[in-house]
Amino acid sequence: MTRIIHPSLPRRAATVAVLLGATLAGGCSAIDRLANIGETPKLSAIENPTATPGYKPVQMPMPMPQPAVYNPNSLWRNGSRAFFKDQRAHQVGDLLTVTVNITDKAKYENETSRSRSSSEDSGVTDFIGTNTFNTAKAPLPGRILTSDSSASTDGKGTIDRKETLSTTVAAVVTQVLPNGNLVVEGRQEIRVNFEVRELIVAGIVRPEDIQSDNTIDSTKIAEARIAYGGRGQITDVQQPRYGQQLFDIILPF
Repeated sequence: MTRIIHPSLPRRAATVAVLLGATLAGGCSAIDRLANIGETPKLSAIENPTATPGYKPVQMPMPMPQPAVYNPNSLWRNGSRAFFKDQRAHQVGDLLTVTVNITDKAKYENETSRSRSSSEDSGVTDFIGTNTFNTAKAPLPGRILTSDSSASTDGKGTIDRKETLSTTVAAVVTQVLPNGNLVVEGRQEIRVNFEVRELIVAGIVRPEDIQSDNTIDSTKIAEARIAYGGRGQITDVQQPRYGQQLFDIILPF
């Protein structure tokens, strides 16, 4: 006996599996949320950034190391910024303050217009001498082929974005690169009622860019990763439901 499997059945099974998996994942999250009804969001524990899952040391192109040169019988050390000890961050575990100043403004306006038209006409006025024999009517129509086509496209797009963020966060030096640059990472969490605001800053800084008060501006951080968001009741209300997010992903229309 031969069984015929409809080609749409595997796709339907895959869709059902995706829906079931999303439902189970959403159910586990919903159970956790139900268990915390009436409770304030919990703050994350203080952890070692280098011990978190997925942490990888930064690898960047490095110049050849330069040997340190010391002058005998001299109180001044080459490379020192002051006569006394420099209090700025320079080794793993040191702290420095990152001043986050982000003021972005972008405005784009694009317009594209395209049109095309074509026309074709073909006909036969005298078929095998029909006019010569004075026939009352030609055996074939006067026009065999007539074709007209036209196409037009008009697209417009506008982007107007304004973002402003001004805050400070203390970061810790997690790695010193061979050329002396510092890899820093800082995390800050603030809970107000039932909402937790999170600020994460990470990147690579030059010791020369650290100011005398042990602060550095976020614009001088290379490979900067800055995240500012939150979690709690307000954030939960602003997000679409799990079902709506799922349908937005899988539905083609």
